[in-house]
Amino acid sequence: MQTLNVDVAVIGAGTAGLAAYRAAKAEGASTMVIEGFQYGTTCARVGCMPSKLLIAAAEAAHGISTASNFGVHLDGIVTINGKEVMARVRRERDRFVGFVLDGVEAIPAQDKVRGVAKFLSDDLLEVTLDSGGTQQLHAKRIVIATGSRATYPDFLNKLGDRLVINDDVFEWEDLPKSVLVLGPGVIGLELGQALSRLGVRTTVLGRGGRVGPITDPQIRAYAIKTFQQEFTLYPDAALVNVERSGDSVTVIYRTDSGDTHTETVDYLLATTGRSANVQGLGLEQTSLKLDKQGVPAYSRTTMQCESVNGNRTIFIAGDVNNDLPLLHEAADEGKIAGANAGRYPNILPGLRRAGLGIVFSDPQIAIVGPGHQHLPKEGYVTGKVSFEDQGRSRVMLKNKGLLHVYGDPQTGRFLGAEMFGPQAEHIGHLLAWAVQSRLTVSEMLAMPFYHPVIEEGLRTALRDLDAKLRLRELKAA
Repeated sequence: MQTLNVDVAVIGAGTAGLAAYRAAKAEGASTMVIEGFQYGTTCARVGCMPSKLLIAAAEAAHGISTASNFGVHLDGIVTINGKEVMARVRRERDRFVGFVLDGVEAIPAQDKVRGVAKFLSDDLLEVTLDSGGTQQLHAKRIVIATGSRATYPDFLNKLGDRLVINDDVFEWEDLPKSVLVLGPGVIGLELGQALSRLGVRTTVLGRGGRVGPITDPQIRAYAIKTFQQEFTLYPDAALVNVERSGDSVTVIYRTDSGDTHTETVDYLLATTGRSANVQGLGLEQTSLKLDKQGVPAYSRTTMQCESVNGNRTIFIAGDVNNDLPLLHEAADEGKIAGANAGRYPNILPGLRRAGLGIVFSDPQIAIVGPGHQHLPKEGYVTGKVSFEDQGRSRVMLKNKGLLHVYGDPQTGRFLGAEMFGPQAEHIGHLLAWAVQSRLTVSEMLAMPFYHPVIEEGLRTALRDLDAKLRLRELKAA
């Protein structure tokens, strides 16, 4: 069997893997990227881009349905053509995937291989080639960038093709009449609300009362109440029974109030989480330290994996590390891992940016910094604003939402925020920049705020936070 030799092997050609490949090459290392499945990132194929296409269609439909609130009335019947909606989603999705494929095509043939890689040792891989046969690859350093996959309870498999995950939704040729979404996380909220606005009868069920990534109790309660005004949402419900009935699914569930409901829907959409793609990688053949899920322990600043024998030549990046399943984080991690693998043993810490998570629901959700649940135990101060009476928000009839901003009472430094409200995707960016720049609340208030803009609501929250911080100072004095 032929054995190839390279400085760096990258397993996976998604966002993290491609970034790692480019970074390792930039360090002058001979590098090979191995992909065992489809080229094209999770984001482009089944994640952020196709979901935003569906959401854009839903926003158009919602805008028409609420136009009368502005005194704008549409004559005639407005219809949603599900086939046309899904045709555009798939067409534009394929266009985005094409851009990724163009990038892969630009990689020299000798630097890429199609096949499934498995560790035989810390520096030896066996690749089962798509073209048939196997090949061994000796790599001085290896980057694991195999991504993640959707997971759901095994008992749902009995539903056959009536069970779908988000990957499947974007292959629909038409919109169904009804869907039950299991899991109100980021994906469940985005797809559930979008399908509802496109005329699909939608029910979203969760466990434990969580909704999206929100951890601030007041904002979570407000978000749940707001979503429930638009579509059926039970954030804490227990499944009693799930059965397939012909081409439908019958679900019996019990809510936290004790009420039992029975619904029959076209599909059950499982958005119950994602798991790291580590199965079949042969990590047990390495010296890596693995957690209970089989994921290697690693450094967040260098992406270098830990081992039981001191070998530090394996790196990990992207969704496979079970940390932050976000495209920009995967790209950063891939760059750090690839650069360190390329210049090994000269390992350097890479840039980890301020935390920023966004949910493209309506209202939108933004989590900036560590999030409420991870704020300093030694204390923090909260500034608040409601968007219900905020000027520009009322003008646009987008006046729903809350923003909480958090500050350090000792230093006055801005710590982060949780937001459920209008244009959270933009305000979230401003606040993430402030966190990364380590600005104080008073320094943020010295920045310009135009009138009339939604950001004036942010200023109100910061003023509230600043006043509370100053009051703390006076009491301490």
